[in-house]
Amino acid sequence: MARTPGANVPKAGRGSGARRGIDWMIVGAIVLVLALIGGLIWYLLPKFRDQQEAQELKPQTVAEFVPSAQNPDPSDAIDGVTKIYYQAAQHVRADQRVAYDQSPPFGGPHDEVWATCTGIVYPDALRSENAVHALEHGAVWIAYNPDTISDADLDVLTKKVIGEQFLFMSPYPGLDQAISLQSWGHQLKLDTADDPRVDQFITALRRNTTPGVYSENPAAAAFPETQAACAAIPGAFDPSDPPAADEGQPGPDAVQMDGTGATSGAGQDMGTGAQAPTDATGTP
Repeated sequence: MARTPGANVPKAGRGSGARRGIDWMIVGAIVLVLALIGGLIWYLLPKFRDQQEAQELKPQTVAEFVPSAQNPDPSDAIDGVTKIYYQAAQHVRADQRVAYDQSPPFGGPHDEVWATCTGIVYPDALRSENAVHALEHGAVWIAYNPDTISDADLDVLTKKVIGEQFLFMSPYPGLDQAISLQSWGHQLKLDTADDPRVDQFITALRRNTTPGVYSENPAAAAFPETQAACAAIPGAFDPSDPPAADEGQPGPDAVQMDGTGATSGAGQDMGTGAQAPTDATGTP
């Protein structure tokens, strides 16, 4: 039987040993998908980083600065706060001056009479020795440079202070920044009144009676006289006519920060015994 030429030759592509050709359409689709994923990552990654940075820089709310047993001094988280531990109850007479180590001062020896700190906005500079005593009672003193503060900032601070217990405000000529906030042992200097740190400072330190604020004395609160009042002392301090601020540098007979020259046996405030109100209405 004659064979047909090529009859037994297997056709191309048949059999188990045959190789399949590359499907370039599938390869192209895979490359396209990978390119799309890479482009999406390239587009979204910077936005994700920006979102993270924005979250990290998000201003903290005032509520985060309320003192607690776990966080006795929230002002530790406020950028720019200067913190110094001062001894309390070192009194000077009305005719004495203190060689304060800070300007404005925020602790140390002080007059036995405190400046009224019931939301008073004083038009003139106060005697520092009276102002510091108000800080010992838990008040926050807002001082400002009358030559550099803007009218708008002065208005903002006035509205914040007026009528509020344990707040008071006064001009402080020569202040090296427009605004300076003082509580006992704490100070924060600022350029503008709309800085969120103003409310943070007040929230953290006004009447902060939580122990654990100072490593030097862990049992102490943020201020020494936790039961003291801010009201005026009849016959001792008139908020409508307070003692004038001293001018010039203290002389060689000034009381030193360690109490040298302070009134012997000081320790009781003039007019102590009144209970401190706990809110702006005077409710105990």
